[in-house]
Amino acid sequence: MRRLLGGLALLAALSGCSRKEASPAGPQVASRSDEAPKADAPGALLFFSADTRGYLGPCGCSENMRGGIDRAAFQVLEARKGPLPVLYIDGGDSLFGEPTLAPAQVPQEERKARALAEAMKRMGLAVRARGELDEVRGAEFRKGLGLPELEPGGVKVLPAGARKVGVVSASDAAGLKQASARAREQGAAFVVGLFHGTLQQAQQAAATPELGADLVLATHTASEFDGEENKLVRDAVPVIALQSKGRSLLRVDLAYGAKPGRFAPQKTAEDTEREVTSIDRRLELLDRDINLPGLNPERKRLQQQKREELVARRQALLTAPVASASAGESDSFSVRFVPLESNLPSHPDAQAVVSTYDADVGKMTLEWAKAHGQDCPPPEKGQAAFVGNASCAECHAEAFPSWESSKHHEAWRTLEKLGKQFHLNCTGCHVTGWEQPGGVCRLDKVAGRENVGCESCHGPGSLHAEDPTAANITGRPGQAMCITCHNRENSPHFDFATYVPRILGPGHGQPPAVKNKP
Repeated sequence: MRRLLGGLALLAALSGCSRKEASPAGPQVASRSDEAPKADAPGALLFFSADTRGYLGPCGCSENMRGGIDRAAFQVLEARKGPLPVLYIDGGDSLFGEPTLAPAQVPQEERKARALAEAMKRMGLAVRARGELDEVRGAEFRKGLGLPELEPGGVKVLPAGARKVGVVSASDAAGLKQASARAREQGAAFVVGLFHGTLQQAQQAAATPELGADLVLATHTASEFDGEENKLVRDAVPVIALQSKGRSLLRVDLAYGAKPGRFAPQKTAEDTEREVTSIDRRLELLDRDINLPGLNPERKRLQQQKREELVARRQALLTAPVASASAGESDSFSVRFVPLESNLPSHPDAQAVVSTYDADVGKMTLEWAKAHGQDCPPPEKGQAAFVGNASCAECHAEAFPSWESSKHHEAWRTLEKLGKQFHLNCTGCHVTGWEQPGGVCRLDKVAGRENVGCESCHGPGSLHAEDPTAANITGRPGQAMCITCHNRENSPHFDFATYVPRILGPGHGQPPAVKNKP
């Protein structure tokens, strides 16, 4: 029977890591020359990324967000100093997050794709498949990045110690079977299918009789929020889907027996899996508590400390060495997900790539806005425009102390602290009326519209300012308004009933404070 496991699903505990340092003198590409002495190694480590969607790292809007190419680089480059050869493979749909880009987005998104490509090179990328999100700026741009590519339907056979690993790309069952057969003909002992399709489509393809692949990775999601969890389908041919946007890696450990043979999944370390699952549940509860607005600072500190202890414990479980194959045992493999938690280390070389990107992109987007930016169109006749908080304060001054004590009041400053106030991926939820009729559409004209102001939740207020009635303003915004920014990515623990009371106060959803009479 098939069993779908979300989160950290394991077939076994895995082997430890070590680190390969790069020279600070300039961009360094991870060399596999150190793999030469490992030609007869009794196993290999494979790392996979997929469906990264142009993410160099998490947005940072919430506490303890997963992801980051710098954290992924640490995992791969650490492993390269171990006794086994390491292969890093990308499944595609990684360079861009949207199939089309507005002109204002192009400078930032192209720069980001170049940064991702540079980081992948430093990680020693062996090969990558491609999807439509890699083609957004055309084949010439993609090829100009200089990444080793696998054509659709293509086969790449890579040395991996005493065996060879075949990597194949396909988007249907017939193509997957044919490519796997060709990989076997070229000497591959272990074959991974990079299937450009959803998990369900990959499952159907993997059910093909005599498929020839040992493992299938679904590299595509139907929409932006379909890749929120790591998933493993245990079947004759295991099928895997990675958490999207670079939040997790897949790690596969190969153990070679005395004689080459068809690879079999290693027996699950059930005790380890149970403990990891228990830790995952506790982490989820802690994250919800830590992200509550207004949480007592001391309680938050203690909860964060406990969370770090749990992450360290889970990481120790997941990096425990896997026993080598004993005499008489056949070739085997085990699988694990590597969640890139916020307190895991980053590799300094990849971190430098991200920092350089952050510095470049703020200048690029601001310069583009000054040279090419266009103001938002006016609202249609009879519709309201945005007027800013100062206009609201003329009649609702009693509401402002509640707003000023909330995180909404600090929204723009949080970007400035990170140097991301001119990043187009962030602006929309930190500026009032961004890219809306009668709002602000230029990064060089956000003055007076910074932060999550009154109109972010209550709607544009020009008509209400001229004629204050309940009919021309949203008095009590509902959940639908909140989740435009507090979505599953930016605010994964958002709960409307819990969060809303935290931003209310006298004159703002509650009766005004009664003033003492003289």
